[in-house]
Amino acid sequence: MARVLIACEESQAVCKAFREFGHEAYSCDILPCSGGHPEWHIQDDVLEQLDKGWDLMIAHPPCTYLTVTGMRWLYADKNKDRPHPKFSNRLKDQQKAINFFIKLWMAKIPHIAIENPVGIMSTRFMKPNQIIKPCQFGHDACKKTCLWLKGLPKLIPTKEVEVTFRKTKSGAVFDNWYWETSKLKGKERQIARSKTFLGIAKAMAEQWGALLAC
Repeated sequence: MARVLIACEESQAVCKAFREFGHEAYSCDILPCSGGHPEWHIQDDVLEQLDKGWDLMIAHPPCTYLTVTGMRWLYADKNKDRPHPKFSNRLKDQQKAINFFIKLWMAKIPHIAIENPVGIMSTRFMKPNQIIKPCQFGHDACKKTCLWLKGLPKLIPTKEVEVTFRKTKSGAVFDNWYWETSKLKGKERQIARSKTFLGIAKAMAEQWGALLAC
């Protein structure tokens, strides 16, 4: 049985998956958990919990300031000589997010996985070891997720499924998952899109958990 820290997770999707395979897993987030198991949740800044003797950490650092799509809010124009008028602190916030990501990576934990959407960490830090999609793990969605891995093998896809796409009146094409979550508003949409797909969570627990059990 391994001690597993799921950093920046309030949904407890990954935490519960590892628990189902018999591991001592805890989610950690500054928010209270919504996964129904507060006894498995540490409500705290995860940086204060990194030295507690973990065997594995799977981290989901906030991606608001790290994604490619968020880059358009950094500057007022293409010349990049003025910050965006509505988000004057965006560059500072981005640097804080980068620093947080790197602190997680540098933690003295033997096995580490950090996930994030496609974004600036590929150039500001290093390219991910793997890029996965939910449709490789049984879900009708093609959202790309980058994985930076330390002491862990790449995840092996468990169930390839065909993705359903929808076209808007303007001609834009989105997968079914993106379409459905677009109906949510503000914070609800942000939370829904940040949750780990259950098929991916199970694959992490089954494949990486088996490695730690050896």
